[in-house]
Amino acid sequence: MEMTTVWPQDVLSAMADGAITPVEAFRKLREMDMKAKSGTTSAVNTPQQRLEDIFRELDGLIGLTEVKNLIREIHAFIEIQKRRQKEQLIADPMVLHMIFKGNPGTGKTTVARIIGKIFREMGVLNRGHLIEVERADIVGEYIGHTAQKTREQLKKAQGGILFIDEAYSLARGGEKDFGKEAIDCLVKAMEDKKDDFILILAGYQQEMETFLQTNPGLRSRLPIHIDFADYSQNELMKIAEKMCLQRQYQLSDEAKNSLLKRLQSPKEQADNHFGNARTVRNMIEKAIRRQAVRLIAKSHITREELMLLELADFAEVKT
Repeated sequence: MEMTTVWPQDVLSAMADGAITPVEAFRKLREMDMKAKSGTTSAVNTPQQRLEDIFRELDGLIGLTEVKNLIREIHAFIEIQKRRQKEQLIADPMVLHMIFKGNPGTGKTTVARIIGKIFREMGVLNRGHLIEVERADIVGEYIGHTAQKTREQLKKAQGGILFIDEAYSLARGGEKDFGKEAIDCLVKAMEDKKDDFILILAGYQQEMETFLQTNPGLRSRLPIHIDFADYSQNELMKIAEKMCLQRQYQLSDEAKNSLLKRLQSPKEQADNHFGNARTVRNMIEKAIRRQAVRLIAKSHITREELMLLELADFAEVKT
C-alpha cells in the first residue's frame, strides 16, 4: 500500500532469502552508500536513529490510528521489560506472536513489515524480514508432507516474521484435513522457538475469531490482537492522492470529485469484494492505462498532460 524505507539490512536479508542476487545486492548497497555520501539521503547509523526513522514511516501511513498506538505500546512494553531485566527486576515474558484482523487492503502486510524492522532495531529479531505465505505454501498433499513444508517456511522465517494471510483457511477442511497438521506444527514452533521468530496470522475479523477456537493452544500463544478498521471515504481519497503523487500524477478537479464518489468504505459498498487501499490502487492503475490510451495518438504531449489524470480516465473504472 505504501512505499517503505529500505535499509542495508533489508537488502542483505533479501539476498539471503534468494529474492535478489548477490550482484543486485552489491549494486543496491553501493547506490545507497553513494546517496548517503552525496547527501541525497542521510546516513542513519545508530539503532535509535533508524528506529525513529521507522516510526516516521509508520506515522506516514494514512489512517490506522489505533494500530499505530498499539504498536507504540508494544514498543514501550518491550523497552521497559529490557530495562527491568538490566536492573535485575522481574520482567514479564515477551510473547509477541500476533493476530491481525481486518478486511483486505487495510495495511496488514505493510504494518507487518514495519513491525519486523522495529523489532530488528530493538534486538528482538536479528533479521526482521517478512516471509509471507498462504495455505498452499504450508499444507501438503499427503501424510508428512505438511510438516515438512511448514518446517521449511519456519526455517525461512527464522530471525524474522512468518506472516500467514487468510490463516483461517488452515482449519476449513475439518479434522481429517492436512491444515490441522499445519496448525499443530505452528503451535509447537511458537512454544519451542518463541525467541527465533514471530508468527502473525491474518484474515477477516469473524473468520479469525472462529479459527482461534479450532485449537486450544492458539489463543494463549497469540496474545496480541490488532484490529485493522476499514478506511473512511476521506482516508481512501488521501491514499489515492498519495499514490498519484508517488507516481508523479495529478488528479483534475473533475476526476477527484468522481473518484471521491466511488470511494465508499466497504460497509457502504454494495460490492462485498471492495478491497480498501487495494481497490484504490487498482482504480489508479487502470486510470493511468486509460490516460496512456487517450494520449498516445497525440503528436505533441506536454509535461502537464503527461501528469494529469482527467475525468475520462476514470469513466470505466469500477470497484
